[in-house]
Amino acid sequence: MPRKKNTVGGGNQTNINGLGFEQETTLADALMEAGFLLTPTNMIYLGKENIGKLTQKNHLYKDFLEPLGVDWKDYLSKRLLPDDCFVNYRDKTVYIIEKKFQSSAGSVDEKLQTCDFKRKQYKKLFASINYNIQYIYLLCDWFKKPEYRDVLQYIKDVGCDYYFNEIPLSKLNINYQVSDNIDGEY
Repeated sequence: MPRKKNTVGGGNQTNINGLGFEQETTLADALMEAGFLLTPTNMIYLGKENIGKLTQKNHLYKDFLEPLGVDWKDYLSKRLLPDDCFVNYRDKTVYIIEKKFQSSAGSVDEKLQTCDFKRKQYKKLFASINYNIQYIYLLCDWFKKPEYRDVLQYIKDVGCDYYFNEIPLSKLNINYQVSDNIDGEY
């Protein structure tokens, strides 16, 4: 009997389904669609002002922390690898965005409950350079179900946040108007 294709995630399809959701919800795309310029080095410009940096996974360490002299091993026992990260130079806040896709009951349910621990770990990591942390989940519609009410409330109660399907540019405190990018020169 031929094997039936897994269309709901979990098992061997976890990375494939999750990666598709991550690729469909990139912060870089959302910023560029809003009129920001993303340079090849992942710097974000609004007009002529460099307002921040985008980074992901290991690049958070290599491209942002290491040049500032921060060695993660001095603060953490294990690296944290964010799905998306926006370093806002204006308000000195690092916005960690973790994307969670689910289409059936599984391990992501329990991963949502780790946000407080991870936020505290990131706070330790960024304290020496005086950056604040905002930890945000970007969730698919699966998590709108009533059985997630308690965990969604917990996320808010511990000082983290969540949104569904869209990257909340207003949450990144980049107050802008498209007219700010008048001449397109950077």
